[in-house]
Amino acid sequence: MKAFRSVTSTAVVLDRPDVDTDQIIPKQFLKRIERTGFGEFLFFDWRKDPAFELNHQRGSILLAGRNFGCGSSREHAPWALQDYGFEAIVAPSYGDIFRQNSLKIGLLTVQLPAEEVRELMDRGGELTVDLEGRTAGGFPFEIDDFTRDCLLEGLDEIALTLRGEPAIAAYEAAHAPA
Repeated sequence: MKAFRSVTSTAVVLDRPDVDTDQIIPKQFLKRIERTGFGEFLFFDWRKDPAFELNHQRGSILLAGRNFGCGSSREHAPWALQDYGFEAIVAPSYGDIFRQNSLKIGLLTVQLPAEEVRELMDRGGELTVDLEGRTAGGFPFEIDDFTRDCLLEGLDEIALTLRGEPAIAAYEAAHAPA
C-alpha cells in the first residue's frame, strides 16, 4: 500500500446522497479477482448520461454527499475509486463497511460536517487533504491514531503482520512439532 501524507488536487464534486456500492461498481464487473482495472467501470451506469458529473471533472479528491458507499459490502467499490485515481473522499457520512474497506487499501475517507462539505463544494477548485495535519480544505477532521499511522506508513494488514515476522518465527521455532 502506498503511504499517504497529503494530496492537493481539483476537487471533484458528486453532490448526491446515498450513493451505494452498486452504483459505484455494478455487479457485472465483480467477476475479476485482482484489485486493478476497475476504474474504467466506476459509476458505469451513471456515466452513460452525458450530464453526469464525473464526465466533466477529473481530480484525486472526491467531495460526496451523505451516506456515501452505503449498500452491500463489496470491496470492489473502493478498488474502483482508487483505480480511477481518487486518493481521498470527503463526505458527511459513509457506509461503515465501505469506509473500513477504503481505509484498508489506503483510500482516505474524511468525514466532515455537512455544512463544511457544502462549503467545499461551493468553493470548488483546488483542495488539499492533509493527513499529517488532519485537515481537509482547512477544516479539521478526526481519524484514530492507529489508522492514521498505518496510512502514513503505507501499512496494510499484511504489512502489519510482516512487521512481527521475527516474533512469529521465534514462536514457531520454539513450538515446532515433535
